[in-house]
Amino acid sequence: MKDLKLIETKLNEIDNKYVDLTNINKNNIIEFINELKALLFPKVLKRNLSIKRLYIELYEILNGIGVEEVESITNHFFDNIIDIKSILIKDVLTFVEKDPACKNSSEVVFSYNSFHAIFIYRVAHLLNELNIEVLPRFLTEYAHSITGIDIHPGCSIGENFFIDHGTGIVIGETTIIGDNVSLYQGVTLGAKSLKDAPLLRGKKRHPTISNNVVIYANTTILGGDTIIKENSVIPGNSFITKSN
Repeated sequence: MKDLKLIETKLNEIDNKYVDLTNINKNNIIEFINELKALLFPKVLKRNLSIKRLYIELYEILNGIGVEEVESITNHFFDNIIDIKSILIKDVLTFVEKDPACKNSSEVVFSYNSFHAIFIYRVAHLLNELNIEVLPRFLTEYAHSITGIDIHPGCSIGENFFIDHGTGIVIGETTIIGDNVSLYQGVTLGAKSLKDAPLLRGKKRHPTISNNVVIYANTTILGGDTIIKENSVIPGNSFITKSN
């Protein structure tokens, strides 16, 4: 609990001063992610945190929608950082429990690409819920580029999420994933068709995966009305377009 109080203290010290950032580039995004990871897991990644600068960069990235709204969104984001940490800790412990090759939680946080993708998704999802249109995709596309795991920030993923290996995983925007779900490499949770794409915007196009489901490698599950029931184990190389 001591580290949570320290985070709260640091966040309370943030002010509204900002600098001019004329471009959002890959380095901005990488630094943004690294600062957040260092904030949430300071014992693993020991860095000199610049929380105020992180606030400043986020503030400026959101520029153009009104100063008061930007400030409200930014403050709400930081208010929820500790909640994100509690969920991520559960994800880390799930990795330790389910991966026999994992030695400890620090190994997960520091070196697991699949956890890195989940970490970025959880941050991007919060921003997406705040109706930020561009930054969440910057974050998840960066994660995609370095991990091979494509998780849309709009999808919903429950607690104790586990990805083993992970390369080639695709999780679409309207996917709903429950608690304690495990995915292996090459899994696609996608849409049945992209015909008349503009008419599909805002509609449920991707499957729902219930609690306690395991989906093995190279499985494709498609469709917004496709539901995988609780406690299911989906064999590798399956192709599913209907509820089980």
